[in-house]
Amino acid sequence: MDSELAMAQYGELRRQIPLLYALLSVNAVAVAYTHQAVAPPVMSTWIPAFLVLACLARLAMWLLRPAKAVAPGEAVTLLRRTTILGTVLALAFIVWSLKLGDYGGEREHAHVALFIAITVIGCIFCLMHLPQAALVVTIVVTGPYLAYYVAGGDSVYLAIAINIVLVTMVMIRVLLNSFRGFETLIRTQAETTRLNREVTLLAHTDMLTGLPNRRLFFAELESELERCRDAGTEFALGVIDLDRFKAANDTFGHLLGDEVLETVGRRLRAVFGPERMVARLGGDEFAFFLPARGDAACRLADEACIALSEPFRFGDVTISIGASCGVATTRDVHGTARSLYEGADYALYNSKNFRRGLATLYSAEHENRIRSERAIEAALQAADFEAETEIHLQPIVCVRRGTVLAVEALARWTSPRVGPVRPDIFIPLAERTGRIHRLTLTLLAKALACLDRLPGSTKLSFNLSAHDLTSGETVLGMVSLIRASCPDPSRLILELTETAVLRDFSAAEDAILLLRALGVQIALDDFGTGQSSLSYLHRLPIDNVKIDRSFLMGSGTPSGRQLLTAIVALCKSLNMRCIAEGVEEEAQLAVLSQIGCDAYQGYVFARPMPLDAFLAEFAPAIETQDAAR
Repeated sequence: MDSELAMAQYGELRRQIPLLYALLSVNAVAVAYTHQAVAPPVMSTWIPAFLVLACLARLAMWLLRPAKAVAPGEAVTLLRRTTILGTVLALAFIVWSLKLGDYGGEREHAHVALFIAITVIGCIFCLMHLPQAALVVTIVVTGPYLAYYVAGGDSVYLAIAINIVLVTMVMIRVLLNSFRGFETLIRTQAETTRLNREVTLLAHTDMLTGLPNRRLFFAELESELERCRDAGTEFALGVIDLDRFKAANDTFGHLLGDEVLETVGRRLRAVFGPERMVARLGGDEFAFFLPARGDAACRLADEACIALSEPFRFGDVTISIGASCGVATTRDVHGTARSLYEGADYALYNSKNFRRGLATLYSAEHENRIRSERAIEAALQAADFEAETEIHLQPIVCVRRGTVLAVEALARWTSPRVGPVRPDIFIPLAERTGRIHRLTLTLLAKALACLDRLPGSTKLSFNLSAHDLTSGETVLGMVSLIRASCPDPSRLILELTETAVLRDFSAAEDAILLLRALGVQIALDDFGTGQSSLSYLHRLPIDNVKIDRSFLMGSGTPSGRQLLTAIVALCKSLNMRCIAEGVEEEAQLAVLSQIGCDAYQGYVFARPMPLDAFLAEFAPAIETQDAAR
């Protein structure tokens, strides 16, 4: 028996069976009452009393049964029990009523015949949703009923019995037709429910990974968050973002990228298990939530990140990506589910920048920093670089003579929206937002204007972004500016980082050779912090090497001094001027003098300053030096 059909039958019978037992009880009491004077007490009182009590007991059981839905197996058991008990009661009632027909006159006999007819018709109607029981009751009642009146030889009662049997047969036929319609309706409803369930599942499932999608995730998040807050338990939400997936997708193609995402889904299900919610929110972003403390959620998130850092192998192709995660809990974030998600997103942003490949637990500091960066980014997008930026100059000084050899042009930006912004903040943001090329050309034009006012032989050093050398448009723009604004390009030094060279060595080499052909000098900035091989120093036309300030911090130790000595010796062997950055103490300057470093810059000599301040402080001394030569 189909479970859906059994449940529907049980639901209908629950409303109709009590009526059946009530009908039997009332009719039995009526027949017993009319036979009180003509039948013995056993037949007119005790037997009907027992039958009525049995009916009332069954009626009470159906009425007192809990209204909650029963299981399909329990429903099937109850239907079978009803069929059996209905058969037993029908047999008991027909035997009692026919035996009662032996007593009394014509009116009592007619009442018995009417009782049997009405009762069997009532049973058929009340059992119409359980045709097995209706058929059995009909056969149990009408068979003895017809046989009794055939044996009695009374033509009138025989005709009544035949009429009742014919009517009963017609009613059974109608019942069966009606039940087939009922059965079809139930099966159609069950199929519709199944299809709706499948459609709902499809609407809430990511087809690629099989994980819940964004819609289901946030719907479940709202209800689960409310439940945990009512219970007073801590609740955690994590956002996972794949590292290097876009590069892998572009390199190996979208089909292989889809296979990677499918495997990611399987690995996440293995880590979080079926009892925890983990979903794909879109692209290469996934998320999870669970009732847990922040440290426990972070441990689980770290497991997920470690699992995703394992190589993905597809035939002969091996892809390595990785993942970072941000976690936020209701202990640190108050408000809606959206607020909790944003907190996790802030923590993810921090992981991407400082703890790539691991999970970071949200703190208010993350949000404040990211909000600040986003405000700066918005201001940068609308910035008027010509009006809002200026150049400050910091002297580069000869270690041996203490004279100013050059100045480094340092960018300063004061936004009308957010105020002064440090270069180490707005330069990376300009690179990320694509405004670095316009910024570079604007600052170079301002730096060349400063160079035009610098005294005598003083050179000017200008920093280039890693993005500038790989942009043909920017390189040509710089060439045009130098030719138009710099009568003596040999006074201009362009500083490059090792990262800029490595970004695209071929393009960087072409750009350097083009600029070098104009007479511009080239300096390698932040030497020792990148990943370039020493062969690049030999292959590129580099004039100056600037030692990163981090090496000066260890100059007070023997190992630190030996390292500085080795770098200076390397530069001298390649005929390159060696310049130390970030010199802030006299002791550091003394070390540089002892090891033969050529030049330095730092607070120990002067801080960066506007052009007018530099000219006022150093121009007379520079002019005197030039005149003495």
